[in-house]
Amino acid sequence: QVQLVESGGGLVHPGGSLRLSCTASGTLDYYAIGWFRQAPGKEREGLSCISSRDGITYYADSVKGRFTISRDNAKNTVYLQMNSLKPEDTAVYYCATGLYLAINSHCSGWNDAISRYDFWGQGTQVTVSS
Repeated sequence: QVQLVESGGGLVHPGGSLRLSCTASGTLDYYAIGWFRQAPGKEREGLSCISSRDGITYYADSVKGRFTISRDNAKNTVYLQMNSLKPEDTAVYYCATGLYLAINSHCSGWNDAISRYDFWGQGTQVTVSS
């Protein structure tokens, strides 16, 4: 069982930045980690994935060039640096992982199915508004 806690959300003006953190109760060394978001009335959207050991990263087109995922395994924490934020980035942001992400720790198929993620944090609200 992996428990994940997100933090760092808040209210930011368009063009601003936030850094989200995802901290685990135990080691994340063996897991690739994904970041997702869900806006009201919309499906949960995959944003990014980082592999377990070598830090290979993947991004959805909607955030490529603006968001950066990173990890510090010594702190059991994964980060999502979000720059050039837009009102359409407003959503609840989640980190997640699971057995599939341990077996496929290089993020293979990371955005193919939400069902591949067994462990989710509670989410952190990001609101982009002037």
